[in-house]
Amino acid sequence: MSIKSEADWRGLRAVGRIVRLTLDALEQHARPGVTTGELDGVAATVFAAQGARSAPRLVYGFPGTVLISVNDEVVHGIPGSRRLEAGDVLKLDVTAEKSGYMADAARTMILEGGPGISRRLRSCVGTAFRSALRVACAGNRVSEIGRAVEDEVRRCGFSVIRGLGGHGIGHTIHEAPSAPNYCDPDQRDVLTEGLVLTIEPIISCGSGEVFEDRDGWTIRTRDGSLAAHHEHTLVISGNHPVLVTAG
Repeated sequence: MSIKSEADWRGLRAVGRIVRLTLDALEQHARPGVTTGELDGVAATVFAAQGARSAPRLVYGFPGTVLISVNDEVVHGIPGSRRLEAGDVLKLDVTAEKSGYMADAARTMILEGGPGISRRLRSCVGTAFRSALRVACAGNRVSEIGRAVEDEVRRCGFSVIRGLGGHGIGHTIHEAPSAPNYCDPDQRDVLTEGLVLTIEPIISCGSGEVFEDRDGWTIRTRDGSLAAHHEHTLVISGNHPVLVTAG
């Protein structure tokens, strides 16, 4: 979607705030010994208090409130009985709907230390996001986002996971345009004023090849390597995009 009215701004900011509040609550509760299902319950409580709904459940029938992925699980992990452990690389991915608007954001946490490569991976996914944000300007091609992400990820010695990336959002989860995390020559769309989309580097320590688990949802790295994910929903606004899930 593109912002067309003050009502669009209000609706998008409101649901973006709920996403941020939910991620904050999940971070506060995430620790060794807690199950991913218990974390999902925390998210459900925040949604209920804020009058929001789980967009993945609403649109795709996802069997949970939020997506929680651990270690080699890249994205779309189903919350359940798994107990978190010290050193886990935890991806928290929240997409909420309220009053017809949707917003999406994700964070990566390292629980109680973890090896140095985990911390470097988490740092890299954040710097890749910020590199992409600098080129998310009206008039630039969408492909410049992917170029910025992949250049930074390669500089760090990690791999972009192709096939997973950013996307338009607003009235449903996945809208045009797609925003791959590499410079796709076939992606010729131009960023326009008011366009709503996500930027979301998704990277791994290994080859970047993935597969879908037998549960039909969880995406894992094929070589078992650790993965990280960082995401915000933003609105293209001149040379300074507005992050609606950041504040």
